Amino acid sequence: MQYVVIIEKTDKNYGAYVPDLPGCVAVAETKSEVTKLIREAIDFHLEGLREEGSPIPEPTSTSELVEV
Repeated sequence: MQYVVIIEKTDKNYGAYVPDLPGCVAVAETKSEVTKLIREAIDFHLEGLREEGSPIPEPTSTSELVEV
């Protein structure tokens, strides 16, 4: 499965979240670190859902760059 991950840069760090997995977030000092951490967070999140017997959300979000 492939989930859209939103990465946002702030003044002090990077944040990442997955729109299709509410509560699945990561924060780090660098973009490469936050990318690694959100991948781990997704795995952990999905593992928790499986252990609970909850359904795994299908990826439905998409992204597109719009030039203005």
